[in-house]
Amino acid sequence: MEKNIFEHKFKVDRDKRSNLKHHKPLLIWFTGLSGSGKSTIANEVEQTLFNKGIHTYLLDGDNVRKGICSNLSFSAEDRSENIRRIGEVASLMLDAGLVVLASFVSPYRKDRENVKMIIGSTNFVEVFVNTPIEECERRDIKGLYKKARKGEITNFTGVNAPYELPLAPDIEVDTTQQDLDTIVDLIVKEILGKIERK
Repeated sequence: MEKNIFEHKFKVDRDKRSNLKHHKPLLIWFTGLSGSGKSTIANEVEQTLFNKGIHTYLLDGDNVRKGICSNLSFSAEDRSENIRRIGEVASLMLDAGLVVLASFVSPYRKDRENVKMIIGSTNFVEVFVNTPIEECERRDIKGLYKKARKGEITNFTGVNAPYELPLAPDIEVDTTQQDLDTIVDLIVKEILGKIERK
């Protein structure tokens, strides 16, 4: 099948789209346990970037699972496929010149590294939201940890499925030690330095 697929060279490319938007494309990958604050932080970072005229899009576990990955379970294999698909979608969005924020537990290190390979390391910023599991469980707005502890949910990261810590994240934050505004300012400052056109 692949031998019959040929890449077409289009007149409008990534650089032209990026120039039109006056900033470089970038993928900001938020990883951490469920309830760590990933989506809250990503949402605030996107709002801040948007207010500065940056063209953004936010990919989140819940909205992706309802569409492009709706046929996948939470087995280790399907989790990997979920992240692979998200990486490919993000790659297309970067080609469109966007700054993409992706908020996913993404528990396996190899899957996060695979996304970095798809995107290219210079276009990838890994943000580790390192909130202790005790705090994540205390928040537990969706009641998922309670269900997992009762055995009602299997393959739940941090309870009955592993989370592999990032070895060298570009940014690491802890929502029990830093307030939201401080975290957002830290991330936005880093991002603006990477997407600015010289």
